[in-house]
Amino acid sequence: VGESHKLEGTVIAEAFNRQGIAAFVLKYRLPSDSIMIDKSIGPLQDAQQAIKVVRKRAAEWKVNPNQIGLMGFSAGGHLASTAGTHFNKSYIPNPNGTSLRPDFLILVYPVISMQEGLTHGGSKENLLGKQPSAEQTDLFSNELQVAKDTPPTWLTHTGDDTVVPVENSIRFYQALIKNGIPAEMHLYPKGNHGFILNMKPEDWMGPLFVWMR
Repeated sequence: VGESHKLEGTVIAEAFNRQGIAAFVLKYRLPSDSIMIDKSIGPLQDAQQAIKVVRKRAAEWKVNPNQIGLMGFSAGGHLASTAGTHFNKSYIPNPNGTSLRPDFLILVYPVISMQEGLTHGGSKENLLGKQPSAEQTDLFSNELQVAKDTPPTWLTHTGDDTVVPVENSIRFYQALIKNGIPAEMHLYPKGNHGFILNMKPEDWMGPLFVWMR
């Protein structure tokens, strides 16, 4: 993780701050059989817990509880899109029934699908194991889980991404449009996976700030 964690975390949070936007960096558990009962939902539990905490403490932190978005890069994009399509089921203790639905999603070269030929092999095996059932594969293929209440989404990706095929973003975008969800997507011809790591945040986040406003 190291440097990319910083460049896809604190550096981005600081760029939001410069725009007057509050940002939280979520450090979540990676899927692991050794520390969780069901590794397919471990990261999702952490994302849901983060949304719950920010929403519950919104007044204290002076943020709008109805404008809490979730942003994810690469495999983190799969987590964000999972939180944005699986929020009707609480995978954490939530006695007060706090809404776990992100109000919007920002997905940057995201892993979306677990389908063969589309997924990122490492992400799929880490999350679902070596031989997941067709049901598990479909459940965590988030392009198949988009519904009328999926949050508005902003996506970006490059056409020459050799790690996570751009088709992941395209399929998710198509599912959003089919369901009448407001979505914006910026596709670049070149830059490969992690293209933002070599740029200043403001050099690629400008359209995102406009969309958020």
